[in-house]
Amino acid sequence: MNNKNYYDVTKWPVGNPYKDIGEVINSIVADIKSRQTDTNVNEGGKPGAVIYLPPADYHLTTQVVIDISYLKIVGSGHGFTSSSIRYNVPENEWSKLHELWPGGSRILVDISPTANAAESAGAAFYVERSGDPRISSVEFANFCIDGLHFVDDGSGELNPENTYTNGKTGIYVASAQDSFKITDMGFVYLEHGMTIYHADALTIHNNFIAECGNCIELRGWGQASKVTDNLIGAGFKGYSIFAQNFGQLLITANNIFPRGASSIYCDGVTRSLISNNILHAFYPGMVVFSKGCSENLISSNHFLHDREPWTPMQEHNNGLDDSYGLLWINGNHNSVIGNHFSEIMDKQYLTPAGVTPVIIRVVAGNENYISNNNIVATEIHAEGSDSCFASQVDALLTTEESKPLNVITVLVESQSHRNTILDSGSDAQVVMDKTANAFRATPTLS
Repeated sequence: MNNKNYYDVTKWPVGNPYKDIGEVINSIVADIKSRQTDTNVNEGGKPGAVIYLPPADYHLTTQVVIDISYLKIVGSGHGFTSSSIRYNVPENEWSKLHELWPGGSRILVDISPTANAAESAGAAFYVERSGDPRISSVEFANFCIDGLHFVDDGSGELNPENTYTNGKTGIYVASAQDSFKITDMGFVYLEHGMTIYHADALTIHNNFIAECGNCIELRGWGQASKVTDNLIGAGFKGYSIFAQNFGQLLITANNIFPRGASSIYCDGVTRSLISNNILHAFYPGMVVFSKGCSENLISSNHFLHDREPWTPMQEHNNGLDDSYGLLWINGNHNSVIGNHFSEIMDKQYLTPAGVTPVIIRVVAGNENYISNNNIVATEIHAEGSDSCFASQVDALLTTEESKPLNVITVLVESQSHRNTILDSGSDAQVVMDKTANAFRATPTLS
């Protein structure tokens, strides 16, 4: 017995999936809607469907529009490979490479939005439905969305493929939704990997989202969602993870690569947890709590800040001085407990010259609790390299003895008071009004 709710895009009679997968999927969605019209048949009626993408390259010139619940679009391979490395290899060497493009079940986003188009215009997948109930249980799994190329943005970048700009988005969710899942996906060379508004019970799990201008953007507001077990890395202009006006957000067990302007940027986030993540960044402002983020827990994370070792990217930064802090807090009643910070820098590359780097900076807010954080700060003279993979691995594995780097482990600005700082730096390393805040120094040897 055939299941009418299972669709293989290569066997659907409308359109050519290799030339325009968007036309094919939109036709399938229309078919599902035409068949599933009754809301109550034997205590059911609209089960939704699965759309399957076998491993292949599928060009997309028509935006996919999703306005039904219980739809799963699934492939057989996330197909990620580094396009950035290839684009920074001399073109006369491309013939020696085993492959040039991402693979698996791969969607090639050929949409080219105009300069003044809406932010959703360049999205491969656009999800929106008004009315009640909210659209629910839409799933994307196990395929690759490839933006193909970045473009000249007028910045003077010698290689346009390094601008992280093309106006393209992988998945754009415009309306409030419930229980969406994005799992086992690959996102590459998109200005925005995914932009999701008004999320409730959202799962973003086990994806490979890298070489995108921004990777994960949770906008508007949201609650009770999780970003877990992902491999993530944005470009120098954008965020690896951005969350706005969110409550009960779980960010855990992610490995966040360097080069994003911020690893995690929280704007008005409350009562949420950031734990057990590996965070690596070439710039300060790794984790930012902006606009009154309060009652959050940051625990058991590993922060590493060092210099960009790959020659093609060494000219870039996120515009922040090393006095900004690796962790920047504006908010109340946050707990920062049991994290490890490694500041491994060559003094000649600190900005501005002669600055004392700051690790944790509390700029505003009251009654934050910062305890039992370990800070390692050393000066290492690392050499640049034209090999992205080798240079980064060499830098990560370099632990030879070198002289200590003087840092401020915790800086509490005068606008913030009644904070508690325990065992997160010596008396000399913690800078604050110690009559307005509670303080216990990390013991030191005489």
